[in-house]
Amino acid sequence: MPKTWFVLRVQSNKEDKVKNSLLELIKARGLEHLLTKVLVPSEKVSEIKGGRKKVMERKIYPGYLMVEVEVDENGQIPKEVWFLIRETPGAGDFIGGKNKPVPMSGYEVEKMLSEVEHREEKPRAKIEFREGEKVRVKEGPFENYDGVVEEVLPASGRVKVMLTVFGRATPVELEYWQVEPI
Repeated sequence: MPKTWFVLRVQSNKEDKVKNSLLELIKARGLEHLLTKVLVPSEKVSEIKGGRKKVMERKIYPGYLMVEVEVDENGQIPKEVWFLIRETPGAGDFIGGKNKPVPMSGYEVEKMLSEVEHREEKPRAKIEFREGEKVRVKEGPFENYDGVVEEVLPASGRVKVMLTVFGRATPVELEYWQVEPI
């Protein structure tokens, strides 16, 4: 039988708890072959708080679980899996309707699985600046200079800021934690 991914609404901030409850129920009822995977897509995000770097896990889709289910020849979720999910505390409806859940497209599944795969890599910097935002440099050789964010570079954890140095506009790349909004 084919396996299909579906999106399940769950109580916000209870994604991991619902996932664990669901996995326990699956195991207790011997349905591992029908409901094969339950994922809470998340990513690691680093941010500076109080001068300290913290790495946190952030949900990519808060309030949702992704479940891989072995469907019947009509693409329907087996009744025993349907009722098991409905009995799980904190679980809501599938995306698509009460009686006819809409499966995720191949592209969506690929994107979601690659996001889950990449979360194990180096944490992504949480940069909360926008282009055009006025900032002040708080550390380094340009300390106390004011400028405008020209570009945000999330891959490197840096921002390009246009500063006025000796009366000339100069683009400078700085670590995101070296600047603060004005």
